[in-house]
Amino acid sequence: MTGRLSIHQWAEEDRPREKMLQHGPAALSNAELLAILVGSGSTEDSAVGLMRKVLDRYHNSLSELGRCSVEELCSFKGIGPAKAVTILAASELGRRRKEEDPSDRLTVRCSRDIYAFFHPLMCDLPVEECWVLLLNQSARLIQPVRISQGGLAGTLVDVRCILREALLKRATSLVLCHNHPSGNIRPSEQDNRLTRAVQQAAQTMDIHLLDHVIVTDGAYFSYADEGKL
Repeated sequence: MTGRLSIHQWAEEDRPREKMLQHGPAALSNAELLAILVGSGSTEDSAVGLMRKVLDRYHNSLSELGRCSVEELCSFKGIGPAKAVTILAASELGRRRKEEDPSDRLTVRCSRDIYAFFHPLMCDLPVEECWVLLLNQSARLIQPVRISQGGLAGTLVDVRCILREALLKRATSLVLCHNHPSGNIRPSEQDNRLTRAVQQAAQTMDIHLLDHVIVTDGAYFSYADEGKL
């Protein structure tokens, strides 16, 4: 049986590490970047070929790939637990890098700004999470804060936690955001109650609730846009 080829044994034009050194990471395809992480393929495919097969299964979507499990990845010949964990760890790092982007000082001008910020953080989540964006007087981001994490159908949110974070960071306005893993963007009655409770509590502290946005993978619902604030 033919053994697996390591990256060092590939034809020169197929070596993604060398390609990255010469041309930079932007020159590499997703499959080539993933191949660098896994290091080797199977008896049938190079690492790049194997990663192409994996991406093809997930419609060439890194977002879909990030939602799969270790067990699903291990169903591919040439991928064991170590490689599967490496791939999923890289997906998680990508999400966390996006989470750190607030250093760019996001300014919230409309609901689309909110959705663009939260979609990369929430689109792959299997359970509901609730976050707030704490904003200054110019609607520029001070800090995003995750308030709660729950199950498939909901998460418990303590309004006092939201106000405490806002007061500690001297926020003058805030945005509430949570995801619906089901893909349904319509707010539930629980969502409506939470919105009213946060709005009323914030007003007592002279803090303005700018919006409450419900995020799904590809769409969102804005309370402000719908005239519900």
